[in-house]
Amino acid sequence: MKRSSQHLPTRRATSVAALLTGALLTGGLLTAPVAGGVQAQDSRMHQVIPAPAHVGADPDVEFTLGENARISAEGEAKAVGDQLGEILRPSTGFELPVDGADPRPGDIALEIERSDDLGPEGYRLAVTGENVRIEAGTPAGLFNGVQTLRQLLPASVESDQVQQGPWTVPGGEITDQPRFGHRAAMLDVARHFFDVEQVKRYIDQISMYKVNRLHLHLSDDQGWRIQIKSWPRLATYGGSTEVGGGPGGYYTQQDYTDIVDYAAERHITVVPEIDLPGHTNAALASYAELNCDGVAPPLYTGIEVGFSSLCVPKEITYKFVDDVLRELSAITPGPYLHIGGDEAHSTSEEDYKTFMGRVLPMVEKYGKTAVGWHEYAKAEPKAGSVLQYWGTTDSDPLLAPAVARGNKVLLSPANKSYLDMKYDANTELGLSWAGYIEVGTAYGWNPGQYLQGVPEDAVLGVEAPLWSETLENSDHIEFMAFPRLPAIAELGWSPAAAHDWESFRQRLAAHGPRLTARGIDFYRSPQVPWSK
Repeated sequence: MKRSSQHLPTRRATSVAALLTGALLTGGLLTAPVAGGVQAQDSRMHQVIPAPAHVGADPDVEFTLGENARISAEGEAKAVGDQLGEILRPSTGFELPVDGADPRPGDIALEIERSDDLGPEGYRLAVTGENVRIEAGTPAGLFNGVQTLRQLLPASVESDQVQQGPWTVPGGEITDQPRFGHRAAMLDVARHFFDVEQVKRYIDQISMYKVNRLHLHLSDDQGWRIQIKSWPRLATYGGSTEVGGGPGGYYTQQDYTDIVDYAAERHITVVPEIDLPGHTNAALASYAELNCDGVAPPLYTGIEVGFSSLCVPKEITYKFVDDVLRELSAITPGPYLHIGGDEAHSTSEEDYKTFMGRVLPMVEKYGKTAVGWHEYAKAEPKAGSVLQYWGTTDSDPLLAPAVARGNKVLLSPANKSYLDMKYDANTELGLSWAGYIEVGTAYGWNPGQYLQGVPEDAVLGVEAPLWSETLENSDHIEFMAFPRLPAIAELGWSPAAAHDWESFRQRLAAHGPRLTARGIDFYRSPQVPWSK
């Protein structure tokens, strides 16, 4: 199951040397092209997650950030400089002023340099004994470089309390850009509601690993989480409960805009989902006229799926959907609207195609690109629309014809990337219908070659969904997302030649103190030799 109960199996390096074998000694730099693997040493230059495209380490050089350091950044770079200062000040205790002056020895310099070779998200980071310099063609690339820089500093830099230095950065150069442009995390706020601050906390955490999309699952049988002004009971009544019968909650449109803006500051695009035509009990309970018999069902707090459906023959259904998509589009600056489309077991195939034939043009009318779970391929969405694959096998008969029509595929195989699956039989949280997913399983697949009939150029990217049937707070989110989220993030960012389990688990081990310093409650997988 996309996110069904456990009874419905329908959806929802021995050392770091392994990655750096064959490094070349050139001009004093140990260079590590991805095809040859990563450098055999313990330097933080080789502990970055996701693994950079190219690392050239200079073991004879080290930069030390001192109390008189400045962050040199101007124009479009200044906002990223301000963010870097906010990261570094709590743990170092340094003032770290941000200004546009030329960098002095001891400063960090951030520069926007228009260049085609780094792409829209790539960056170049150079560390000498005098300076750290990050350059990129866009603020997004610069932001990604800052996420790498924070990993090059000691783990205690992530603390929100002043720590003892020294604040050293290993010497060398990293040149980096992503394999896929769409690297997403999904948070299900419908089964259990997470407030604005909890969502922002997750945004901060996923941004550390260069995730650039946040898919918010805003509606389902158990709750409707976004204010729609033309249909107010969706939120006030449909959002009044959650799995287990808790109080639920919803976002006002201002709350949602706050989340969208916060994500955008971290170069993350929000992708909102209104699941249709199934997974709609919260809407059906809120408005009796949306039901074919005109009778509103009771609110639902269980975790079964597939029993609800909008009434396809009634014209008011399309007035409702149009109003929802219109209001949501108006407050969503990103290009995508996710319309669900999965597990519509109570909708006949004929009705399903009729429904989607009416709804997909609405998405286009409001200037958005449709995303749907891969079942909606049977409605033959137009070229450019996105199919999100959540199946548990490496093939589906809907995919090859969709790719031939020009659809893109976003990969979220449930048995690899679903962060709500238990790690093993003893995991207290989560479900297990798609199997147990240890860190090695989450890491051990190649998105570009995973699906039969879907070549890499048809793959939009990867997403790690986190369904919340069993999750009630931020600690639960963090325990299930970490360390598997970094694994999926590396599959989406790093070149295929850099994917190496032995290297990854060693690098992940070095991130244990970093996650702890950040206050992230993570699962200490026995597959990873965690640092003390």
